[in-house]
Amino acid sequence: MKSTITKKAALYDPYLDVMGGGENHILSILKVLDENGYEITVFWDEDLTEEMRNKLNISFQHITFKPSISKSSLLSRSKLLKEFDMFFYVTDGSYFYSSAKQNIIFCMVPNKKLYSPSLMNKLKTYNAQFITNSQFTSKFLTSWGFKNEVIHPSISEEFFTENIKIKSKTILIVGRFFTHLHAKRQDVGIEWFQQLKKSHPTFADYQLILAGMVKKEDEPYFNSLQSNCADDSSIVFKSNISFTELLNLYRSSQFYWHFAGYGVDEINQPENVEHLGITPLEAMASGCITCAYGAGGPKEIITSGENGILFTKQDELYHQMSDLLFSQSKRDEMIQQARIFVQNTFSYEAFKKRVVDILKP
Repeated sequence: MKSTITKKAALYDPYLDVMGGGENHILSILKVLDENGYEITVFWDEDLTEEMRNKLNISFQHITFKPSISKSSLLSRSKLLKEFDMFFYVTDGSYFYSSAKQNIIFCMVPNKKLYSPSLMNKLKTYNAQFITNSQFTSKFLTSWGFKNEVIHPSISEEFFTENIKIKSKTILIVGRFFTHLHAKRQDVGIEWFQQLKKSHPTFADYQLILAGMVKKEDEPYFNSLQSNCADDSSIVFKSNISFTELLNLYRSSQFYWHFAGYGVDEINQPENVEHLGITPLEAMASGCITCAYGAGGPKEIITSGENGILFTKQDELYHQMSDLLFSQSKRDEMIQQARIFVQNTFSYEAFKKRVVDILKP
């Protein structure tokens, strides 16, 4: 790490308050730059240092928060960005000209509406580099005429630092409670869990824990899920918890379920399926038997039957889970393969190398 600050990098992300997988990813890229002597500026109207530390376990040595540039004039924005060596932004469908030396557009959602190859957009992004979070996202951007390179996210080192604890009879679901785009479909998870307990007695004493962020606009959905489960004490909700509490849930849970993309046509609606799957990767690293709906990004990270389970139907999921319950050796082998895969491919060291190779800071 360099001893003095030599360069400057900045970020504009209109979704930064979500503090989800995408935000973890882009902030981790900036963390690599921070460790290499860059001064980091985030254009956001409030200081999110504490929130980033508590929710994402990300800290910076040199970071400053400045007012959002979303409503600034072309002239003032151009003057401001000219001082930066690197400028990252996440688009909400709009683009703007940047005078920074190197411009990187971070693409985490394969939604065609966000990437219009119009002449105006081409002019605005002629000096920009597009990076994506997965091969799944990359494939669609390429088909829409946007050359891009993939920088897979990293998984926090804390997931690899401890031996796996004794697992409780728990199925865990992690994800923001919302109903649009790539919704995590907690409603489906609850329904399938209740049917699992009725149809398979070996799971009768299991509990389901649903953990995730709840924003103001998510409260009606979250409240409706809680209300529908009010009479079922085996279903537990955990909202807006800290990174430490989430880590402990992963470590103590036997199974992990992921339903993003359920019932979606991934060819015609790629934005509505999982784009990669940070939480399944965290679960795999934590020794959970990770079960994901077989659409989108999870197909990149899970080889079904080897390091996890991919499913499309209830019986398929139930059968594979039951089979593993009666074979300790199969469970151990799957857990080991999953941890090795995640550590080799998604460790922070592998991530740093990829960031440096692609961005050449």
